[in-house]
Amino acid sequence: MQKKQVLQFNAEIKAADGDSGIFEGYGSVFGVEDSYNEIVDKGAFTASLKKGMPALLWQHSAHMPIGIYTEMREDGHGLFVKGQLNLEVQQGREAYSLLKQGALKGLSIGFMTEKDRYDTEKRVRHLEQVRLMEVSLVTFPANPESNVDRVKSAPESERDLEIVLRDAGYSREDAKVIVSSGYKAMLARREGGDLAAAIVGIETLTQRIRKSLPSDNGNRAA
Repeated sequence: MQKKQVLQFNAEIKAADGDSGIFEGYGSVFGVEDSYNEIVDKGAFTASLKKGMPALLWQHSAHMPIGIYTEMREDGHGLFVKGQLNLEVQQGREAYSLLKQGALKGLSIGFMTEKDRYDTEKRVRHLEQVRLMEVSLVTFPANPESNVDRVKSAPESERDLEIVLRDAGYSREDAKVIVSSGYKAMLARREGGDLAAAIVGIETLTQRIRKSLPSDNGNRAA
């Protein structure tokens, strides 16, 4: 099962002068390894962009479209975007005001992975083709250490969680034991109708597992 993923960048957004509502920046940067050991490759957005422009949202909320993108293309640096905020919408006006002030600096892409490859030697996953769903204006800029910050939702399937564990170095057998002892219990609560509790439980389990995963220095950052 595919899940929506999010990549957030310090976009260095530039708002046009006056009250045009126009801004531009980079929604993604190529060749940068994020804190989850993933890299967006040049050409990852080519096929998706041929199908049309993604949505322009506020903070990844599907209920808060704040304008449209008038231009979006790949160049040597990354995914260049040019947007037109709707200044007749309150959040659009507020976003533009914050952009001009310099208080709002983040762009974040929401996408589905369609094609990737894993470099076993460098232990890095390359995103070769993605389905771009939306590009949001967001409050928080990128991780200052890695220049890109990944915000992941809780895994939506057993396979998703197994992949996280296998990538971190756990054997297939160990990953299955962890999934069976924790994730399935959370799903059982979901099927029993306690959806809110199930979601909280899955997110808590995910965070605990990530904190315990091994890294090159023996301590994985939270």
